[in-house]
Amino acid sequence: MSGSSYKDAGVDIAAGTRAVQLMKAAVERTHGPSVLGGLGSFGGLFRADFARQLADPILVASTDGVGTKTKVATALGRFDTIGHDIVNHCIDDILVQGAEPLFFLDYVASSKLDPEAIAAIVGGAAAACEAAGCALLGGETAEMPGVYQPGEIDLVGTLVGVVDRARLITGDDLAPGDVVLGLPSAGLHTNGFSLARRIIAGWDWEEPLDTLGGRTLADALLAPHRSYLAELRATWAAGVTVKGMVHLTGGGWIDNPPRVLQPDVAFDFTWDSWERPALFELLQTAGDVPLHEMRHVFNCGIGMLVVVDAADADRARAALASTGLSVPRVGTVAAREGGAPVRFVG
Repeated sequence: MSGSSYKDAGVDIAAGTRAVQLMKAAVERTHGPSVLGGLGSFGGLFRADFARQLADPILVASTDGVGTKTKVATALGRFDTIGHDIVNHCIDDILVQGAEPLFFLDYVASSKLDPEAIAAIVGGAAAACEAAGCALLGGETAEMPGVYQPGEIDLVGTLVGVVDRARLITGDDLAPGDVVLGLPSAGLHTNGFSLARRIIAGWDWEEPLDTLGGRTLADALLAPHRSYLAELRATWAAGVTVKGMVHLTGGGWIDNPPRVLQPDVAFDFTWDSWERPALFELLQTAGDVPLHEMRHVFNCGIGMLVVVDAADADRARAALASTGLSVPRVGTVAAREGGAPVRFVG
């Protein structure tokens, strides 16, 4: 009887090595002078020289995943966008507090490694890191038969950024009369896919749909999560003080906005102040989804809320428009007076 091997148990070490070889060049393009050592070290090394430039540097970290969007990528055999998703999601999470990204680490796991698929995912993450000026410092590629179902992939990432304490955004000084601007999303981003997949189960995702302006569901669903780093940099460069931000992720318009509110203020959102993208209208109609559920699950076309003083609203919109985004006023801050923290009109 021949001896047992790791490969017989479902783990192919050679496939992991090949995946690393395929992604190596893309990862190393994100390495600037602050990165010490190369891909393959046990720990990633990042110089803390940025701290010398700040009076009181605060590290801000975020860990998240792309959820069941991976099932869409797997079903379609398209892995080039979800790496962008995880990086940009984490960038937006720390951006809410005014932080800029320093370095990112990813975790990709599956029941059986497909080196080309893994390389496409990590290549997308590297491209997103490169665009943001942050390093893809390292990560983990895990083959775990028996933990993950055959054909499934999990994708998680951790991002570390920094902000000078004087520029930390907390939302503590939001006041009645402040204006809320809505930065358009690119689609579902990374939330609501379990409901979306249930609604469109059995549909041809590769068929162009008139309701989507000729796009396919595949393209609409896999549109990458948008990073708002460039937009906020433009806003800060214009001298605008951002008083608060909300990343509309899991929990949508119901659970996320209260996270930046003090007990004495609320958000009044004007629901008809922007046009819902066709994908959200399709999902609501086809799934007969109640409006409250749409607001609770999906971003409904707005990925980030930016709160500024009313006197700064026009200047902020102009700065944001300079990046190519059309940014509607979607609401105001109001006195709560014992009511709900989030209210909708229109």
